[in-house]
Amino acid sequence: MLRVVLLLLTGTLAAGSAQPGSKNTTKPNILFIVADDLGWNDVGWHNPDVKTPVLDQLAQEGVILDQSYVNYVCTPSRTAFMTGYFPYHVGTQHLVIFPWQASAVPSNFTFLPEKLKGLGYATHMVGKWHLGMCNWKYTPTYRGFDSFYGYYNGAEDYYTHVVATGLDLRDDKEVVKTKNGQYGTYFFTDRVVDIVEKHPADTPLFLYLPFQNVHQPLQVPKRFEDIYATVQNENRRTLLGMVSAMDEAVGNVTMAMKNAGLWDNTLVIFTTDNGGWIAASGNNFPLRGGKTTLWEGGTRGVAFAHGKMLQKTGYTNNEMIHAVDWFPTILAAAGGTADAGIDGVSQLDTIMSGKPSPRTEFVYNIDDVSTSKQGAIRVGDYKLIEGFAGTPDGWIRPDNLTDSPADSEDPANGTWLFNLKDDPTEHHNLADTMPDKLKEMQAKLAEYRKSLVPAINPPPDPKSNPQDWGGAWSPGWC
Repeated sequence: MLRVVLLLLTGTLAAGSAQPGSKNTTKPNILFIVADDLGWNDVGWHNPDVKTPVLDQLAQEGVILDQSYVNYVCTPSRTAFMTGYFPYHVGTQHLVIFPWQASAVPSNFTFLPEKLKGLGYATHMVGKWHLGMCNWKYTPTYRGFDSFYGYYNGAEDYYTHVVATGLDLRDDKEVVKTKNGQYGTYFFTDRVVDIVEKHPADTPLFLYLPFQNVHQPLQVPKRFEDIYATVQNENRRTLLGMVSAMDEAVGNVTMAMKNAGLWDNTLVIFTTDNGGWIAASGNNFPLRGGKTTLWEGGTRGVAFAHGKMLQKTGYTNNEMIHAVDWFPTILAAAGGTADAGIDGVSQLDTIMSGKPSPRTEFVYNIDDVSTSKQGAIRVGDYKLIEGFAGTPDGWIRPDNLTDSPADSEDPANGTWLFNLKDDPTEHHNLADTMPDKLKEMQAKLAEYRKSLVPAINPPPDPKSNPQDWGGAWSPGWC
């Protein structure tokens, strides 16, 4: 397929008014974009050194969500997106699902696309799954998606599409062996454009686009890296090129939706899955820490919503939103309602018109696995962390990414209390000076902990070996 190369789209997105023959359905199309490991300081609207013209314009024309929280690593956030439950209620709170683990989100949880299919939606997924694949019943087309083009696991080479010892690339259930040497972001985008071009006019569309970018390995075509020729750190230069490659991909998708007459009736939700990974040159400054930590740099994520149906646009919304809320919010936008008892709450009124968030507190994580026992919550303006906060710690500027982030002398384990309204960068631990507030927050955390589901964390299973499955990571061994 001929790829539309979009360099700078200034003015193009604003011109997306209805065209003759526009395809309109009563229910909105929903484009749910998830970036992988995109840091707070790795987008243009937070850092003008980052070239993301498409995402910047979508964010600025829509509503920037500046208090949108995600989980500390990939699998937990994706669990929240797809189920509406906090990962500690599902069993996916401990790190991520590794390819060799007989692990998945349990089948008794209904996934978002299953709900949307019941509302008449066509449901398609292109990109990263990372919610379990040892049995077919855990894979995307068995959990509500009409089609899946992507990979099951957490990270892979962008050109060989191999993770560890096996190929990991699927078209629905079939292994794809013809893409070696091709940059994944390119052909994933081509598939999205193909879905959009073939989409029937009388059916609302749910398109889940969890990008591979910008997760390591750090790989990008040279033309994107060249945009950042003045950046001296080679890894940082590549990472920023990967951000710009994703930005161009989003531009190609939005252009395809306009050309197909779908754009005017599309709600776009964009979010990262966790903070930038400092070890892979992601950056979250001025927030503390990054991916794999419970600090704000690991859990306060870049996000926005965009669409002509939004009633208030062009501003930054500071209402509290959590990853579990996207499930009921998207259902509400589609004209449905989530089951009672899920952890998420619909934020549709908040993103549509700026009304106060129905959420006043949330759980960052609760994990009782001994190597990283932890608990963290936010209630109003206050945040409590108990146990393992995660590393690296500190406040890392992008110009010293090669240095050891030794800006904080705090140990990895401890007790921290912060007032995030007064101290959003977590410099001032109030645990010793506010004992009553500390006790109050500890009691709240203890109450949340009562509903903890033990983490699903099995040892490596030799039955997973790709060499026993034709060289590809394949379902069927658990």
